[in-house]
Amino acid sequence: MFWWCNEVRPGVSVAFTDTGAGNLALHVGDNPAEVLARRVRVEQAAGLEGGKFQYMNQVHGNTVEFIDIHRAGPTADAMVSAVTVSNTAAQPLAVMVADCVPVVFVGNGADNEPVIAVAHAGRPGVASAVVPATVEEMRKHGAVDIRAWLGPSICGSCYEVPAELRDEVAALVPATWSATSWGTPSLDLPAGVRAQLEAMDVTVEYSGECTLEHNSLFSYRRDSRTGRFAGLVWTHD
Repeated sequence: MFWWCNEVRPGVSVAFTDTGAGNLALHVGDNPAEVLARRVRVEQAAGLEGGKFQYMNQVHGNTVEFIDIHRAGPTADAMVSAVTVSNTAAQPLAVMVADCVPVVFVGNGADNEPVIAVAHAGRPGVASAVVPATVEEMRKHGAVDIRAWLGPSICGSCYEVPAELRDEVAALVPATWSATSWGTPSLDLPAGVRAQLEAMDVTVEYSGECTLEHNSLFSYRRDSRTGRFAGLVWTHD
């Protein structure tokens, strides 16, 4: 069910699912009823009593949405939530991937209440700075001492791309420049995200394994008809 799961501060947990949880995406041709049933099982495993994770319609952009109440999936590639003026708890958040970098954030807000966020950092998202945009949105909502967890994603030794594409992305985010283990051009998206977070003074607490190298994780490069696993963050008693 969970590839990695931890209570990262009192009352806040972060997790990344694996293939044991099944495909959690509605856009890959899977049976919608079965996908929704899997999402419920993940929510139950996380201990969400009657709550739901907020998913989004991810489009490889850099739009960040603030979520104060669960709603039909917004079109965005990052979401932020926090305690609202009506004292509603932060909305549990989810980001789906199958090689892109799922980034989960936790910061301290007013009265030490958590400000939480997720970001979908694929190649276009890294190049267009979706991760820095997410940090900026968290800070607009009072977050300080922000920490980040990078879930499993394809590594620089495996993510082969044309040389022109590597140069294009590395011109924007130099840390992404890489080569595969067999010597061809590649991009290291996790390294790029870590560099962006370091520049924003955000501490990286965890950086996950390579999706292509582990069959217990979905990988689009391994199989373009694959499902999606999720990065999750939620608050609890």
